Amino acid sequence: MRFCSLLSGGKDSTYALHAAVKEGGEVACVVSVVPRREDSWMFHRPLVELTRLQAESMGLADRHYMLEVSGNKEQEVDELVAGLRRLKESVGFDTLVIGGIASRYQLARFGRIASELGVRLYDPQWGADPEEYMRTLLREGIVYVITQITVYGLDPGLLGVPIDRAELVERIISLARKHGFHPAFEGGEAETFVVKAPLFRKPICLEAERVRVAEFDWRLRVRSAVLCDEPRIVVIAAPAR
Repeated sequence: MRFCSLLSGGKDSTYALHAAVKEGGEVACVVSVVPRREDSWMFHRPLVELTRLQAESMGLADRHYMLEVSGNKEQEVDELVAGLRRLKESVGFDTLVIGGIASRYQLARFGRIASELGVRLYDPQWGADPEEYMRTLLREGIVYVITQITVYGLDPGLLGVPIDRAELVERIISLARKHGFHPAFEGGEAETFVVKAPLFRKPICLEAERVRVAEFDWRLRVRSAVLCDEPRIVVIAAPAR
């Protein structure tokens, strides 16, 4: 397959791109969608601008495109179709790669997008057991940090911590079981950003600050992000409000 992969910067879209390459697919383009609204129905917003660093690390900077959409329900889908259609005409691809796990809302709309473009939809982790999927990310070498938490029960102390050890994955799974949130954050309970992956030639180093926005809303405010030789995350814990 010659594919175009949607890359938000998070663990799921990064894993989908990884899986497509692992299957022997050829990368025609990597698209990061930038919604103008933070509450987009379809698209991940936190740190999406930093996908440029991820693309550079993967040697895909020349095939990476940022597509801005309104973030308005349904309108943003039509805007993405228009942008992808232009790309298909210029670079050519037969498959659209996405990283959904369980959202039927998103799957239905991405299915429509693929149909309108006349391409195949490839979603390698769709329907996976979420707990086992989190363990798969670790086994496959996808290392990420949690950048936003919007649910009760997920420890804010995990913000900015590289999820690169089994005990951290099992801690997230245990908290999800206890408090009832989706262990892979498919319901928007948290957002992530990948700092190291098999396709990365260099990891990404971050300096960031933990910020409490509301009672159950914590965010990682990134001060700097660069490619580096050894992964390093410096998190400054801001005073709680």
